[in-house]
Amino acid sequence: MICTTFDGLADASHDVCIIGAGPVGICLAVELENLGFRVLVLESGRRAADPYIQQLSDADIVRPDIHDDMGIAISRQLGGTSNIWGGICVRFDPIDFAERPGLVGARWPITYEELLPHYGKACRYTQSGEPIFELRVPGVTTNDGTFSFHTLERAVNRQKLQQVHGKNLATSRRIDVRLCATVAGIDFAPNGLVTALEIVRSDGSQRLRLPVRHLVIAAGGLESTRLLLAAKRNSPDRFGGSNGPLGRYYMAHVTGHTGEIVFRNPALAGAFDFFIDSHGSYVRRRFVPSEATQLREGILNSAMYPVVPAVYDPRHGSAILSLAYLALAYPPVGRLIVSEVIRKLHISPEPVDIPAHMLNVLKGFPSAIAVSTDFVWRRYMTKSRLPGFFIRNKDFRYRLAYHAEQTPQPNSRVTLSNDTDRTGLAKICVDLRFDETDARSMVRTHELLSDWLTRTGFGYLEWNVPADQRVGAILSQAKHGAHQIGTIRMGTNRNDGVVDKNLRAFDSANLFVVSTAVLPTSGQANPTLTAVALGMRLAERWKVHGLPCR
Repeated sequence: MICTTFDGLADASHDVCIIGAGPVGICLAVELENLGFRVLVLESGRRAADPYIQQLSDADIVRPDIHDDMGIAISRQLGGTSNIWGGICVRFDPIDFAERPGLVGARWPITYEELLPHYGKACRYTQSGEPIFELRVPGVTTNDGTFSFHTLERAVNRQKLQQVHGKNLATSRRIDVRLCATVAGIDFAPNGLVTALEIVRSDGSQRLRLPVRHLVIAAGGLESTRLLLAAKRNSPDRFGGSNGPLGRYYMAHVTGHTGEIVFRNPALAGAFDFFIDSHGSYVRRRFVPSEATQLREGILNSAMYPVVPAVYDPRHGSAILSLAYLALAYPPVGRLIVSEVIRKLHISPEPVDIPAHMLNVLKGFPSAIAVSTDFVWRRYMTKSRLPGFFIRNKDFRYRLAYHAEQTPQPNSRVTLSNDTDRTGLAKICVDLRFDETDARSMVRTHELLSDWLTRTGFGYLEWNVPADQRVGAILSQAKHGAHQIGTIRMGTNRNDGVVDKNLRAFDSANLFVVSTAVLPTSGQANPTLTAVALGMRLAERWKVHGLPCR
């Protein structure tokens, strides 16, 4: 059931309490219910966005120029960030789990093979088709193993997971979802076990101490970290102590574009559009350096893909792109088309020549209307949801975007501030930092791709910045906050991790964290699907071994 009151909550009996009803919390709750467990889900928000409740996620951001505002990074409502995400689902790669001394110091306590079987359920629960992440380009082959162009990213068919699983959440007798229930504190016994939660109505009007048997924190990367940091404040030695990993190694992804790709092979040029594959969802191909290339060159994992020209610049002369810009530039319309993070990427901070855009639209009005109508139809009216737009051109010239791994650095971190919100919970201070290592790796990856394109005859790469400015250009574009990785990392002991290989806190036998924050490395992949897969792995373990004893 789903309700907004605390009625009967103190007397209810649940096997597991999950904090957070975002993508991870919802998928885990439904899976546990299928396995016969009774689940309580506590969600701070309502069914719809509420600005007053969203204020509870306000934070002190050290560098607002490189970290997204909390209104973009966090969504306090049923469904969590699935209300605002792009819905891209990507599997982590074997190299993300490998030791890479001198480049990435973090180590996973599990292997790639241990996690791989759980991506199937993760894809099904997120409605992103089947876990197929490779597809060859017909008629295009190469014996050069420097890069691949057949890896895929998948997209969800429905954006909001509370709608995907809405009927089950509302009617199940084993799932109890309580909205407007903000967790403001966690009580621990002397032996470290969680005994109860302090729950506050999100408007601050009511408080309740709720006993729990087994607790799963799935409140997103930053909010999950916030709860554990607050729990540590009264017990400084908890979760690794003052020098422990909690709150450190904050990662996202290095994104941007510093050049253009020009294809010479028409078949390859036509292979990077969004399309529905035979496994049930939209997919898109990317260029990815092979594992051998990464290890040989000492570069970080990354994905690169062609995208349309800058839509805000009317010099592209495209009626379609100008119409897209005019729609994106008006926030109420733009937010209906794409997530706010993506919308802002297409909006220039500098003044834009609006008349020139309107002239472009007038010159190519029929084609602009036809393409935009097709986009709206495929995004909102069909079973499979088109995740974005890609316009082919006769010159085979496109901007080259990248989505790259960020190295885990201990000084990139989240701490508690001295301010509190109206529930009494301390706010967080966010200090995301990108290292020059990240930028140099991306420059080298571009150089390798350029050489490979020329050597194979597939095309060539043109930089838009001089060689001596490329590292700076990549760092200047590095901005994130939607992918919140690393601050509650998995490890082999309490000195190098907060949770173990089964996501159990080292210092609390009945406390588990299922979040992107537990990932020790960021890889090139969007992290949500992997967090869901980790949740499926945890549920499978509980099915086989039973819930841990208190």
